Parts: sequence; structure tokens; C-alpha cells
Amino acid sequence: MPLPPSIETRMSKPSTPPRIPNFSSGPCAKRPGYDVAQLDLSALGRSHRSSLGKKLLGAACSETARILGLPEGYRVGVVPASDTGAVEMALWSLLGARGVDMLAWESFGSGWVTDVVKQLKLKDVTRHEAGYGDLPDLSKVNFDNDVVFTWNGTTSGVRVPNGDWIPADRKGLTICDATSAVFAMELPWEKLDVITYSWQKVLGGEGAHGMLILSPRAVERLESYSPPWPLPKIFRMTSGGKLTEGLFKGETINTPSMLCVADYLDALKWTDSLGGVKALIARSTANLKVIEDFVAANPWIHFLARSKETRSNTSVCLTLDLPEDKVKALVKLLESEGVAYDIGAYKDAPAGIRIWCGATVETSDLQALMPWLKWAYEQVKA
Repeated sequence: MPLPPSIETRMSKPSTPPRIPNFSSGPCAKRPGYDVAQLDLSALGRSHRSSLGKKLLGAACSETARILGLPEGYRVGVVPASDTGAVEMALWSLLGARGVDMLAWESFGSGWVTDVVKQLKLKDVTRHEAGYGDLPDLSKVNFDNDVVFTWNGTTSGVRVPNGDWIPADRKGLTICDATSAVFAMELPWEKLDVITYSWQKVLGGEGAHGMLILSPRAVERLESYSPPWPLPKIFRMTSGGKLTEGLFKGETINTPSMLCVADYLDALKWTDSLGGVKALIARSTANLKVIEDFVAANPWIHFLARSKETRSNTSVCLTLDLPEDKVKALVKLLESEGVAYDIGAYKDAPAGIRIWCGATVETSDLQALMPWLKWAYEQVKA
């Protein structure tokens, strides 16, 4: 006698796993078809200060600007210590000239608040904070001050919906940590004065290197203002009161990995081959749609982001109708089956899962994952 359909569904293990089960939110999955043997390794064993090294590092800057369509006068530099290093360079080099409005709605934004309040010890600081799942009230931000915010909250799956809340005639600088947004979301470059990201996110590059983008307004601040605190060498972007232009042409402050540079240039070439940033945005959006459809069909799983318009299309954070121990059991079960790696929620976030949906993830792999997610939920909920 056949089992009732509900029991059959609960007990039947899916037969088709994702081809690539890497859904980590950083480092993220490599691009489809990636093969390290395809990289241009001509600079390995060479100095980054050689003509070849400078050429490749310069290309990492100039190709980034071209593919992103940055406005004229915006500068792109490769800097130490991933996105964190890029943000810290901006905070320590630029802040203090005006009051600061700090926005935080998840762990990384909260970390920047801590740096500004406890490390730089700035006094004129206004905090705009919200819990996981929400945004602070953007209408209350004072743009006479400098403003520091993340575009996409990687650990909450909550993003700002657009740049309409940022005025064109602002007096302060906008400093935007966009590490999970660049190449996956539309960014209003002319409203952003400092943009930071890392290679290991949307393009699936390697870790340890950050990207720092400066508007002409940010450069003007650097050349007209000296902070009252000492700056470590790896934070210094000026010499004799003028911008160190070489930093934005491939002359890095410290020694970069030329293997990682080759990997990043490969990712940029792949982006070009698909049609540029719009194609990557479309891929991320299609990936999010797979999860949106799944959540709509299953009442036991929910987006951590409370509003659809603030829902991230890269770091998709979800809660489940399960106690924390069973959520962890579900994550371990999926890993043991080899169908989803590294999808547990960030350690400071509410218990749940986080599925990377950036452009390097194939939609077909997410489609294959969804039945496994339902199966694992059925296994652990009892």
C-alpha cells in the first residue's frame, strides 16, 4: 500500500545534487568554468614593481573603472587587507573634518561604529541603527556630516533599496562599504564618494586584497585635511599634501599576490564576456528569484529582511521555524550530503541560513538545492 503523498515527500531524498555546492558568502564560488590553469601566470615570481607587475596591477584598476562605468575623475586602487582594509583606510584618513552619521543594521556596520567611536574616539557622531532584518530611518541622516554605511548588509541580507535618499548637493562625504553589492547591484556612483569592496565576493576572487574607489570630492578632502592622529603606512594615501596617484595606477602600498591579481583579471574578463555588470546583476536577480519562489511555497522558511525592496540578491539570509540546535543540524546534514557548504548564518546574526546568490552561482545549482533544503528540514524537525 503506497504511503500518503505527504509522508512520501517527507521521506524521499532528492536524487540530483547541485553540481557545485559552494554557497559561502565569502570567499564565494568561483565563476562557472573556472580553471586555475587558464590564468595568465606570467607575473608569478616577478616583482610587483616590475613593468609587468605594474601593468597587471594597473589593469586591475583601469579595467574595474571601465567595466563598472565609473564617472570621470573617480580613482580605483588595490589596497591591503580586503574590504576591511579599504574601509579602515577611508575612516582613518578622511574622518574628523566634520561630524559623522554612522548607519548600522548588522555586524559589519556595527563594527565601523565601534571603530569610529572607540578607536578614533570621534565625539560628534550620530548613530542610526536598526536590528537584523530592518533598515534605520534613512530620512533622518544628516548629509552636512560625513556618512558611513554599508550598501548591502552581508550578515543580515538587508540592503538599501536605492540611492534616492542621498542628496546630490550634500556637504559631507558618503563612505560606502559595498563589498557584497559591487557587480551585483545598481550603484549611483555620483552619490558615493568612497566605495570599498573585495575580490572574494561577487566575482568569486581570492582573499586578502581590497578595492578602494575615490570620487574627486574624496580626493579633495585628502589633499585639504590632515587627521590629528598618526596614520600607519598602509593607510597613507597622500605625500606632501597631494594624492599619491601611483596607488591608483597599480603601485600598491604593500606587496600583493600576483596570483590573486591574475585571478581577479580573469574574473573581470569573464564579466566582460557576459556583457558587463548588467549581466551579473541579472544573474544575481535570477538566483534570488529561485529562493523567493521557494519561500513563497513553504511556510516554514522566511527572509530575514522584512521588506522585499530591501532584500539582498547576494547574501540571502533566511530564518526557519526551528530551534537553533536544529538549524545547525540542518546545516550539518546538508554539508554531510555534499549539497550545500558554508550556509550557516553569521555568528552574530539570528539563527538561520545564508545562501550566496551572487553571479558566480549557477541558477541551476540553486534550483537543485531547494528540494534538498526541504528534505533536510523534514529530517531534523521531528
